[in-house]
Amino acid sequence: MRKRLILALSLVTPMAVAATDPQQEETYGQCVIVPPVPYNPSAQNDAKKNNQRIEISSDYSKTTIGHSATFEGDVALSQADRRITADKAEVDQLMQQLKANGSLVFQDSMVTVTADSMEAQMRSNVATLSGAQYWLHGQQLHGKAQSLQITKNNNLILQNSSFTTCPPDDESWILEARRIRIDSKDEWGEIWDAKLRVGGVPVFYMPYMTIPITDKRKTGFLFPSFSSSTTNGLEVSTPFYWNIAPEYDLTFTPTYMSSRGLFTKTEFRYLAGEDQQGQLNLEYLGSDGMLENSPNRYMIHWQQQGELNKNWRIRSNFTDVSDNNYFNDLKSDVNRATDNQLNRVGDLGYYTDNWDFGVRVQDIKVLGEDEAPYQVMPQLTYNFRAPQFWHGLDFNLYSELTNFEHRGEDWNTADRLHLEPTITLPLQGPAGSLTSELKLLQTNYWQHNIQDDTLKQSVSRTLPQVRVHGQINFERQTSYFDDNYRQTLEPQFQYLYVGYQNQDGIGIYDSADLQQDYIGLFRDRRYSGLDRIADANQLTLGLTTRLFDEHNLEQLKFSLGQIIYFDNSKVNLYSDQLQDDSSTSVLASELDAHLYSDWFISGAIQYDTTNKSTKKSEITLDYRPGANKLVQLSYRYVPDLLNTNTNDRVDISQTGFRTTWPVTDSLYFVGNWYYDLNEKRSVETYTGFQYESCCWAVRLAYHYHIKTNYQDNYNPAINNRELFETGFYLNFVIKGLGGTGPLGVSDMMNDGLFNYRKPLYLRN
Repeated sequence: MRKRLILALSLVTPMAVAATDPQQEETYGQCVIVPPVPYNPSAQNDAKKNNQRIEISSDYSKTTIGHSATFEGDVALSQADRRITADKAEVDQLMQQLKANGSLVFQDSMVTVTADSMEAQMRSNVATLSGAQYWLHGQQLHGKAQSLQITKNNNLILQNSSFTTCPPDDESWILEARRIRIDSKDEWGEIWDAKLRVGGVPVFYMPYMTIPITDKRKTGFLFPSFSSSTTNGLEVSTPFYWNIAPEYDLTFTPTYMSSRGLFTKTEFRYLAGEDQQGQLNLEYLGSDGMLENSPNRYMIHWQQQGELNKNWRIRSNFTDVSDNNYFNDLKSDVNRATDNQLNRVGDLGYYTDNWDFGVRVQDIKVLGEDEAPYQVMPQLTYNFRAPQFWHGLDFNLYSELTNFEHRGEDWNTADRLHLEPTITLPLQGPAGSLTSELKLLQTNYWQHNIQDDTLKQSVSRTLPQVRVHGQINFERQTSYFDDNYRQTLEPQFQYLYVGYQNQDGIGIYDSADLQQDYIGLFRDRRYSGLDRIADANQLTLGLTTRLFDEHNLEQLKFSLGQIIYFDNSKVNLYSDQLQDDSSTSVLASELDAHLYSDWFISGAIQYDTTNKSTKKSEITLDYRPGANKLVQLSYRYVPDLLNTNTNDRVDISQTGFRTTWPVTDSLYFVGNWYYDLNEKRSVETYTGFQYESCCWAVRLAYHYHIKTNYQDNYNPAINNRELFETGFYLNFVIKGLGGTGPLGVSDMMNDGLFNYRKPLYLRN
C-alpha cells in the first residue's frame, strides 16, 4: 500500500519565474525539446496553499518521529510547484537534510533536472545535484553538469558543465565551462572559462562571458560579421551593445576595412518620457585609404518624435555627411546608397478637434547637385475645420506664412503668405458621391536680394478655383472560368476650373512637376508647392472595375483615365518653357490582378495619345505559391530623364528577375538580376544562401552592382572611381549565445539596390 507523509519543512524558496507546464512541447523553429518527466503543478492544490509543507509518498517508509525517515520505491516529494521523484530518499530532521538518489528527477517552474543523487540543506534552502542533466523551461537551452546547485534565491550554479540549444541528438555546437551561474531574477547567465565547440572542434575560448536566457537586454558583445568587396577589401565588424538603463541603450560597431581603415558606427537610442523616443547615430572613418589625400569621412543623424502632452506634438530629423559619395561607399545604418536627399526638418504642432497650428523649419541637402533647394526658416501654418457649419456645407481654412532662405549669397529670398478658404458640399451614398468645392487662393510674396530682373519685389496673386468630382458605383454578379464573382464598375469625373494670372514675377522656391499617374489625373494642382498654380479648364474622365471573389477578396482592379483640356494652360514652371498645346493629357492606366492559382500581375502605363509615344510603363509578373516562395519578372521604361552627373537626357529601359525559394526545410535561396537594355549590361546581381536550424544560422551572399558616383571635394573627377562593386558576405550566428540569427529571407530581399516591393495589394 502506497504511503504519504506530510512534513512542515522548506526545501527551496518559491520561484519568481512563472510556472511552465512541462507536458507542453517547447518548439523553436524546427526543434522540439520536451522535459523528460511530465509534471502538472496545478494538481498540487494543497501544497500551493502552504509553501512550507512537503508531501512525500512512497511504496515503503520507515520513520522515527522527530529524528529521521527513510522512503523507498517510487518516491515522490512535492512542495508548491516543485517536485522530486527518486527510488530512495532519506530525511534527517535533526540535521535538516534531505538526500535522494536513484532515477532522480527534480522539477520546478524554471528547470527540470535529472541526476544521480541530491543533497538539500533545508535550513539554508540550498540543494545540490550530482551528475546532472538539465533543461530550462521556456528556453531551448539544456546541458550537463558535474554538480548543479540551486541556491536559496533560486539561482543555478553549475560546475564543470556544458550546454547547447541544439536537440540532444544534434549537438552542432556546445559550450563547455568550468562554472556557470544562472540568475533567475535577471534572466542572465555568467560563464567562466568558456570553450565553444562547433562540430566537435574547439573554435573559441573566453575566460568570462555573459549570455541571455530570455529576450531581456544586457550589455555585451554581439556576433561579428565578415565580408569582402572590391572597394572595401576584407571587412570585420564586432558590435558591442551597452544596456545603459531601461530608457537608454547604445550599440557601438567598429568595422575594420582592409582597403579603407577603421570605420566606427555608434547608435544611441532613448525614451524621453512615456510618449517620446529618439535616436542619435554617429559614423566616422578616419583617413579613407581608397580616396586621394585620405580624407576623414563622417555621418551625423538625429531624430526624435512624440507627444509633449495631449495637444502638442514634436518631430525632428537631421542628417549630415562629409561628402556626396558617403552612402555610395560606406554601408550606413541610416540611409541607403540609392538615397540622395538628406531631409532636415523640425516640426512642432498643436492639435485640437477643429483647428491646429504648426511651426516647421526645413533644409534639404541634395547629394551630387551643385544647386541646393531653399530652406524653410520657418513656416507657420494654421488650419481650421468646421464640418456641417451650414446646411450640409463644410468650411476649411488653410493658411501658411513661410520664410524662404538660401545658403548661397547670389540667390533671391522671399516671404510668402497664403490663405486658402474652402467651402465644400459633399453628397455621398451607396450608389456614388458628388463633391462640389469652391476655393479662393490668395498668395502674397515679398522677395528680397533679387538676382533676376523678371522677378518682382512684391506680388499679390488671387485665384478662384472650382472643382466638382463625382463617382457612380455599379455592381453585378458574374462568373468567369466557372468561378462566381462580384464585379464593380466605377466611372468617375472631375471638372476643374482655376483662374489665370501671370506668375513669371515669382521665383521658384518649393514647386516642381507632379506625376501624371491615374491618381494624379484627379489632383487639383499641376505643380507641387505654391509658386506656380496653373490655370485650368479641364474635365477628367476615369473608369475603374474590380472583381471580388466569394470571400469578398479583391482579385482584379483595372483603372483607365485621361484629362480633356478645354483651354491650354498658360502657366509653366519656367517662363522659357514651351507651351503645351495638347488637348488631352497622357492616357493613364493601372492593373493589379490575380491571374490564376499562384500567378499575379501588376502594371501601369502612361501613354501620350497626341504624339503616339509611351511616357512611362512598368509591369511585374509574380509567381507566389507559398510562404518564402517567389519568382518575379519585371520591366520598366522611363524616357527622357535628366542625368545629374552629365546633364544629358537618358532613357531607362530595364528588366529584372527576382526569386526566393526553399531548397530544403532549412536552406533558402535568394537571388535577383537586373539588366539595362540600353547600355546592354547588368546593373545588379545578388545571390544568397541561408541555412537556419533551431540552434544556428549561416548566410553566404554575393553582390555585384553598379555604384552611383557623384563629384565632390574629395574626388572632383568621377572617372577615377570604381563603376561596379563586387562583394562577398558571411554571417554566422549561434542561437542562445546572444544572437537571434539572420532575420530570414525578408531582409535578404532588401539587401540589393532594388528592394523587393510587393506590387500587388491583392491577396490569395
